[in-house]
Amino acid sequence: MNAPRLLLVEDDPALAELLEFRFRQQGYAVTSTPDGDEALLLAAEEVPDLVVLDWMIEGTSGLEVCRRLRKGKATAHVPIVMLTARGAEDDKIRGLETGADDYVTKPFSPRELIARVGAIMRRIRPALAGEVVEVGDLSLDATAHKVTRRGQTIVLGPTEFRLLKHFMEHPGRVFSRGQLLDAVWGSETEIELRTVDVHIRRLRKGIELDGAPDPVRTVRSAGYALEAF
Repeated sequence: MNAPRLLLVEDDPALAELLEFRFRQQGYAVTSTPDGDEALLLAAEEVPDLVVLDWMIEGTSGLEVCRRLRKGKATAHVPIVMLTARGAEDDKIRGLETGADDYVTKPFSPRELIARVGAIMRRIRPALAGEVVEVGDLSLDATAHKVTRRGQTIVLGPTEFRLLKHFMEHPGRVFSRGQLLDAVWGSETEIELRTVDVHIRRLRKGIELDGAPDPVRTVRSAGYALEAF
């Protein structure tokens, strides 16, 4: 298997050098830049498997880089881990709503960051069964990482894709936020329950079609379920 390509966007030279060294030790092919504008160019030239992105960087801000990567057709599915000194809950939610899949607050242990990146890579890189799952008007091909609804291709971020896959494997079943955290994020990282609501909103927006009902049902005081339409 080819080495996973990691784009590191960090403008602290000492931290960038340390992280690049540690990730290379773990078998990643690392491309590093301190500049947001250059990061977007690098991602366009060769789409990375994962982006580690500082919030406060030179040029275009990390938040805007995240937003543009999510809007780009080629990079919409790329997982993004944001690094920032901003530890307030509102800042975390803002980062997640912009498109980040995980959030690490400085100062942090390089081992923690590597573990979080490794957890994401294990979820997106393993060989997947080749079957296509269909629920109502939704179709999900796990191998091709493709979702369609009523014949139209749906572009989802990696976390929303995993959420939808989990729902489609258990249609009609109600999952609590805690159950969704365990199933989609796993037990290797500490994620707040509110994070589930953020990604549910992004999933709903992603699969929304004019004239089509919302298949994601909110069950008051219980959680969420996917219905067939």
